Amino acid sequence: MTDAERFLWSKIRQRQVKGHQFYRQKIIGRYIVDFYCPKAALVIEVDGGQHYTEEGKVKDKTRDNALFHMGIKVLRFSDREVFLDIHAVMEKIWGCVQE
Repeated sequence: MTDAERFLWSKIRQRQVKGHQFYRQKIIGRYIVDFYCPKAALVIEVDGGQHYTEEGKVKDKTRDNALFHMGIKVLRFSDREVFLDIHAVMEKIWGCVQE
């Protein structure tokens, strides 16, 4: 895990988000996602620099569409967002878990 992933994991593991279980590095179909909450059908991805290249954007869009068609919502955060505004990141996650 990257430093940003470790930091976010420390906030969502052990059922800290409304009692929901999250798994890290979970295989879903042909993809490995950073974090997955089956009860909320939610994937959380923490993106580093490689995700902002044209190739990275295309791969992420393809992956997000495939997960969407499986009934799974994807939240993406940059490493920077996780480190600089973890409160806003957690608010978005809580909002998705409540839905």
